[in-house]
Amino acid sequence: MLRPRSLLGFLLIAAPSLLGSAAQTSQDVPVAGPVTTITARSTLVLVPALVRTKGGDMVYTLPASAFTLTDNGVEQKLTLDEDAGSQPLALVVLVQTGGEGGQHLDIYQTLPTMLDSLLGGVPHKVAVVSFDSEPQFVQKFTVHLDRVASALHNLNAGDDHAAILDAIVYATGLLRRQPPEYRRAILLVSETIDHGSSVPIGEALRDVSDTNTVIYSIAFNSTRAASKAEAGKLIQSHTPGPPGGCMAKDPEADPSITENEFARAFECLNILIPPIRLAKIAALAAVNGFRSNTPETVAHLTGGEYFKFSNIKSLEKDLATISNHIPNRYVLSFHPQAPQPGIHALQLTLKDYPDLKVTARSSYWIDDDTAAGAATQKAK
Repeated sequence: MLRPRSLLGFLLIAAPSLLGSAAQTSQDVPVAGPVTTITARSTLVLVPALVRTKGGDMVYTLPASAFTLTDNGVEQKLTLDEDAGSQPLALVVLVQTGGEGGQHLDIYQTLPTMLDSLLGGVPHKVAVVSFDSEPQFVQKFTVHLDRVASALHNLNAGDDHAAILDAIVYATGLLRRQPPEYRRAILLVSETIDHGSSVPIGEALRDVSDTNTVIYSIAFNSTRAASKAEAGKLIQSHTPGPPGGCMAKDPEADPSITENEFARAFECLNILIPPIRLAKIAALAAVNGFRSNTPETVAHLTGGEYFKFSNIKSLEKDLATISNHIPNRYVLSFHPQAPQPGIHALQLTLKDYPDLKVTARSSYWIDDDTAAGAATQKAK
């Protein structure tokens, strides 16, 4: 039987002990600007997964042999960690104060009363970041939730922008600077459409996929005008090439998309993609997701969860759901058979349980150094 676990964040690509060179103290204030890569020379990939019945009940007694996982279409050998809850947690509460977020400041003040259940009793430190057109570090990491409450009570409405991707890159940079023994997570509360981010879209995809941070998103709808005006801009404004060239076709909606069209799209995005169609589709789907619903996309990419926000009661319900799901997650891991640099598409399924539903992260990133190191180890 899998022992229930109480934690909010799961390692997503490399064991935290491998990240010691990046660790700094919790007093450090990050240098402005995005932190884009994590260099971890292990190819151990961890995949947090949630299994539910059709009625929504948790199932946490399955063995590793019940799961099938493919990496870019190639089946992998899985192991199951039955006790992943002993490490402490570093959490960033990331809230939008610009744009539509300025209307929800009173809601943010209720978050501290719900954090205890989310933290699950493990040693922890929590920071608060707000954002409009740029992120602001309003509370450094602390073990004192009263300081978190004070920070959330004293937020002010920002400008008209919602630079969600910029804020996520900033928050993951903060978390990378925490001691390596800490698990890392972001609780994001924002609208659905990014408007105002300056980080290149390919860099954002690499950063989100190449981090050991799980993102839990709760989103309120962007206004119809904002959605219409901004949804088409995010990709076009921060990528080279002709307008619309990156997103000319959706490969999931149009399977006839040609390799030349793929090549043009990824040349436009200027990101490293393995020469595998599944990886290309995963990357293009993620970029499309950034444009249409940023918080939902980053949650799915990192193995977190996404909820729609409507009022304080729905927020309380969503946070209670997250708290209930946390201890019932499986943590599966594997060593990729073909650790090519770039994004990898993951698909986790259950072999003999057609009535159960499994959800897990949809992709991960391997950088050049990790791939080269894995190839050297395999050659030996």
